[in-house]
Amino acid sequence: MRICSVQAHLLSYPLPEPLKLTYDRGERTILKRDAMLIRVEADNGLIGYGPAPGTEKAKNSIDLVIAPFLTGRTLADPDALRVHFIEEAGREPELQRCYCAVEIALYDLIAKAQGVSVSELLGGRIRERIRLYGSAGMHMTPEKQAAEALAISQVGFRAYKMHSGIGPEQDLDTVRQMREAVGPDFDLIVDAHAWWQMGDRNYLEATIDKLAEQLGAYNIAWLEEPLPPDHHEGYRRLKDLDLVPLASGVHEPDEPSFLDLIQTASVDYLQLDLVSQGGYPTARRMLGEISRAGLKFAFHSWGTALEVVAAAHLAVCWPDQVVEWLEYPCYSTPSRPGMYPYPLAAEVLKQPLQLDHGDLILPKGPGLGVEVDEGVIERYPWIPGPWSFLRSDSMLPSSERSREAHRQAS
Repeated sequence: MRICSVQAHLLSYPLPEPLKLTYDRGERTILKRDAMLIRVEADNGLIGYGPAPGTEKAKNSIDLVIAPFLTGRTLADPDALRVHFIEEAGREPELQRCYCAVEIALYDLIAKAQGVSVSELLGGRIRERIRLYGSAGMHMTPEKQAAEALAISQVGFRAYKMHSGIGPEQDLDTVRQMREAVGPDFDLIVDAHAWWQMGDRNYLEATIDKLAEQLGAYNIAWLEEPLPPDHHEGYRRLKDLDLVPLASGVHEPDEPSFLDLIQTASVDYLQLDLVSQGGYPTARRMLGEISRAGLKFAFHSWGTALEVVAAAHLAVCWPDQVVEWLEYPCYSTPSRPGMYPYPLAAEVLKQPLQLDHGDLILPKGPGLGVEVDEGVIERYPWIPGPWSFLRSDSMLPSSERSREAHRQAS
């Protein structure tokens, strides 16, 4: 089986109106959501599909380097083909990660040719489902956040992740109100990435310690990225305090950094994004290390349903003691609560994924087991430009910084 063509289709969904999200000392405005659909066709007429980073830089890498390399090649062993690519195209890390995203489509294609699921090529599935957490909650008031958590629980999810960062006191009040709304048996996850990523100042260390202790009283599943991703020493210090389970990993820049996070047991849950952090080969290597370290793993997924099912095929090759969670982004529809509308995320598939009591039931068909709707290429044409932009109010004069530090520490 030879590869005839490799196409990278950038897609965009413009929000009906700009969405402004206010966080502690700043604001993010979301204009649109972007995605990329990879289409790989073979000389036998079969087509493999996969997701890739929705950026012009990634598309240029695919169009100019990856597609020319793959076109005309025999597809028999994705691992061997990847080695040839690295040797011929160079060892630039970002290019390799982009190739590994395209490789998801190669796995879909070769699995279809063999009449098996992608999970069988990744080691063999040992279960048919993976637990999901509904991910939404974008910097709303405590009352709105609690209402959304309840609504997400009422549509069948057993866990909900919210994005905090509206201020320490307000963050705590949000979790308190969510816990009151959903009861004691529903898992709550607090994503604190806004404390460092969406502004130019983090919460103070004493504030983070105090807030982690207070959040622990509400039995949250984990506190995600309360510190900058490269501050592993800080994570180890916070973990040693044993205040609340910690999670990180989705912003690790390379495998050595990820391995350090694992081998030093700096967090309780490791996270990785299949599309942007190295695809199946990196995830498989890291999962082996996570298992040996006795830690747990949760897939990060923040895009389309095609990304969710691609991650699920690897997840079910591991017991839930290792791969416990898969993130399921909850976008709003006229009949379902969520963060904002993003119909492209679901419409990339002709049939919706099967969910059952907060679990994803993995498709059993060949390849990824789903039917891609190529009509999204025409319905959602690419819109150039950034998908969002930030405004930060956190560059305070020295006198105000002093007062703010005193306020947080008190």
